[in-house]
Amino acid sequence: MTTNTTLEVLALALVPAILWGFTPIFDKRGMAAGGDSVQASLVVALVDSGIYWLVIAALHGRSAFSELTLEILAVFAFAGVVGTAVGRIAIFVGVDRVGASLNSAILSTRPLFATLLALTWLSEPLGPVTGVGIVVLVAGLALLTASRGGDLSGWTPRDLLWPIAAAATFAVANVARRYGMLETPLSALEAVALNETAGLVALVAYVFAVGGRDALERPRESYRYFTGSGLLTAVAMLSLMTALGLESGRIALVDPLVATAPFFTLVFAAVLLRDIERVTKGVVAGAALIVVGAALITL
Repeated sequence: MTTNTTLEVLALALVPAILWGFTPIFDKRGMAAGGDSVQASLVVALVDSGIYWLVIAALHGRSAFSELTLEILAVFAFAGVVGTAVGRIAIFVGVDRVGASLNSAILSTRPLFATLLALTWLSEPLGPVTGVGIVVLVAGLALLTASRGGDLSGWTPRDLLWPIAAAATFAVANVARRYGMLETPLSALEAVALNETAGLVALVAYVFAVGGRDALERPRESYRYFTGSGLLTAVAMLSLMTALGLESGRIALVDPLVATAPFFTLVFAAVLLRDIERVTKGVVAGAALIVVGAALITL
């Protein structure tokens, strides 16, 4: 592992941290404008997958996916269904119920799930301070619960299960993506296109299966916010997949960096969501403990 390669991984992992630190602002505004979690997930997946396919057509043409196998297709399809479809629905419900700042902070528990999965699936090592990291992370969650921050309309501790569920699904998806990137010569662009398209298909199937047309009949303003979220997500996902595809892009290195997104969300929310959300000292301290705990877990 060279220094230049490591710095490249760090830079690539920080891009989604910053962008996913800002997307909750769009998401919260969209939900406040009358949006729905399924609608939001569908719009984001439609926007970013559309961008990926357009870029692939322009850069690769008919030569795209020439190295694709059924196994790799299944891996990225699984990651897309779990992370893009199920995970995003959970995250939008979380944003709506507890607020962008709390939701983003709790999503940073993802390295706990990701590292444990990487240990069993990818044989990546765990450090001796994992137990300390878990204690610090749980303390951060407890502090967030008592922080009285987040959505001004109020929330219950049970509502925190939504961002926790999102963290778990994103962790599973990230480990699957890492495995897929290690096992295929596909480019990060091709891989992320498969991932997002699988999630989009799953979301469309869900809407048709439950007759969820009402989920799409939402105010036009909400669509604008979710489209912005989709554009940022397109760049963030491509950067994440590129980082995971590098030889030094281990889950234990990439995921904690991506998990710093709450610090950016706290700053953005404190400035841009003052009318609908409260960022308290307890929220800041809880988010800090969760990020530190997540980092310790992956050392």
